Amino acid sequence: MSETFFEELDIPKPDYNLGISGGTHAEMTGRMMIAIEQVLMKEQPDWVLVFGDTNSTLAAALAAAKLHCKLCHVEAGIRVNNKNNPEEINRICTDHLADLLFASTKSGYDEMGKEGLKNRAYLVGDPMYDAYLKYCNMLQVSDVELELLQGGRVEVPSMYYYLTCHREENTKDDSCLSEILRAMEMVDYPVVYPVHPRNKERALRIRNRFNYRNTLLVEPVGYLESVCLLQHSNAVITDSGGVQREAFFAQKKCVTLLDFVCWPETMVDNRNVLCKPIAEDIVKAIKMKQIINSTYRPFGDGDSAEKIVKILESIQSIN
Repeated sequence: MSETFFEELDIPKPDYNLGISGGTHAEMTGRMMIAIEQVLMKEQPDWVLVFGDTNSTLAAALAAAKLHCKLCHVEAGIRVNNKNNPEEINRICTDHLADLLFASTKSGYDEMGKEGLKNRAYLVGDPMYDAYLKYCNMLQVSDVELELLQGGRVEVPSMYYYLTCHREENTKDDSCLSEILRAMEMVDYPVVYPVHPRNKERALRIRNRFNYRNTLLVEPVGYLESVCLLQHSNAVITDSGGVQREAFFAQKKCVTLLDFVCWPETMVDNRNVLCKPIAEDIVKAIKMKQIINSTYRPFGDGDSAEKIVKILESIQSIN
């Protein structure tokens, strides 16, 4: 799926593609560490920059630390205070290994202080907001073609809700996803749901079992298409940390299908409502009215990448 991003955003393809996927968290992280270590030993970088909280983030952080490479972590300081969440382990370990910490929000920056890391932390804003501002107007709805999972194409409805749902908490068995799709049958507009490949069989089976027809189960869409669909929707229902922020950037009502808060900055004035996968509760949350305060901009001004580069350049010049 990553190929789409390089093509549509005109980003240079990476010099190395580890091609690692599948297996347990430990298996993936271990294979990644071995491969990343080989790259770092060959390239001898001045800095290793890691982003977010994936297994590859932790693997690169561990490999860099063992080789005494300087390490900086973008999107540092995020905590959901739930160690059952695998990404939480990745975030904590990476932050404590890093030489530089770039926080996207003030809450992340303040968390660094609580953990004794503030002397190496900077509040720079969210690079995802930078990207959103750059790419948000590149597509119109008329440019988007939706491909149904079972074949055929369909136009984007004139009024619709946008659903993304891929996390293990919501898709590991039929119970949660069944409730989510049942909720989508109860809303007043059609629902556009790009389905992750690993969730395709389950989503189709549930839809067919209960004869659900209000939700368009479509093939995954690219970043530009996703942002366009989000912007023109009536509301967003998601379990993605990134889509939560994009909904906030676009001033769209968001219902988050999780039982923990990822981005407290978005949980204001009903702009992002936390909701467990219970159909009636989801529908109720969608109907809540949000209040938009355009002066509230907790994710920066869209220049975080520039700030990060300047900080790295200034530190490198001193050394």
